[in-house]
Amino acid sequence: MHAVFADPKTDFVFKRIFGSEARKSLLIALLNHLLEFDGERCIVDVQHLTGEQHVDVAELKLSIVDVKCTDTTGRRFVVEMQVLKVEGFEKRVVYNASKAYIMQLHNAEEYPTLCDVFGVTICSFNLWTDKDAQGRFKVPMLSRWRMQEQHSGAQGLPQVQYAFLELPKYEAGDVPRTLVEKWAYLFRETKNLNVIPSSLSEGPFREALEVSRAAGFSAHEWEAYERAKMAEQDARGALAIERQEGKAEGKLEGKAEGKAEGKLEGKAEGKAEGKAEGKAEGRLEGNLEGKKSTLLRLLARAGMALSEENGARITACEDAATLDRWCENVLGAKAVTDVLS
Repeated sequence: MHAVFADPKTDFVFKRIFGSEARKSLLIALLNHLLEFDGERCIVDVQHLTGEQHVDVAELKLSIVDVKCTDTTGRRFVVEMQVLKVEGFEKRVVYNASKAYIMQLHNAEEYPTLCDVFGVTICSFNLWTDKDAQGRFKVPMLSRWRMQEQHSGAQGLPQVQYAFLELPKYEAGDVPRTLVEKWAYLFRETKNLNVIPSSLSEGPFREALEVSRAAGFSAHEWEAYERAKMAEQDARGALAIERQEGKAEGKLEGKAEGKAEGKLEGKAEGKAEGKAEGKAEGRLEGNLEGKKSTLLRLLARAGMALSEENGARITACEDAATLDRWCENVLGAKAVTDVLS
């Protein structure tokens, strides 16, 4: 039996809601609410910046979901949905927003024409986990970021700003009251709902739920959606295995190398330097090998055969960020060359 509503955190459903020109009012509402725009700052209209907001259902991607648009004043918005926390995530968010800013420029004479960029990211995990003495998160569920002067705290340089909605920090239960709480509740609970709750029965929330209603999906779309959800679980499992293997291999190799160096340099220096250096090198090597194992498993599950050349390229790679990128590329790729790009 199908669920009544599909999960809006998946690429196909997210773009079905926010990436369609016919439903751009939903994107406008989401941006105005999460960026806390009101009065003259409100977005009144948007234009999508790419012509392929609806990806082919056979090419669904897992953790990086984005919709890019600009409003009538020229401001640009990069809206992302991130399902899994991966290495370098914050840097990628900054990169995407910065790229959207510099891509407006064609020559040095055009600096005055550059418009502000806002990166809006919805996270299905806690990005900032530090808590205060009362056990409350230091960074709230909806956080806004921009530059400030370090001595006085005065804000400035507003050209690139960020907003993050961390879904696990939602605490309003089944009775969301604020607009931000309603969006968080919608993203978190839609897949578990059987009917539209009264708290989401009006405005953009009801419309977003109607777009997510499974009855509106074709059989092919629903099958692709379920494959995407299974791919998400596979990716979660692969990342968990990678961490376990990297930790185990790091401990074993670190212990062996630390013991060897300790014997050569004497008990006193060996215990200090051998243990520290061996542990660090072991962890690094174990982590790399774990990532390579994860990549090979994902390729096998996707039915992609490795050539000798590509296999050697994976084996020779010693850059953790590159291996992470290749792992993400598997989801939605059609060939190994797409993965190792």
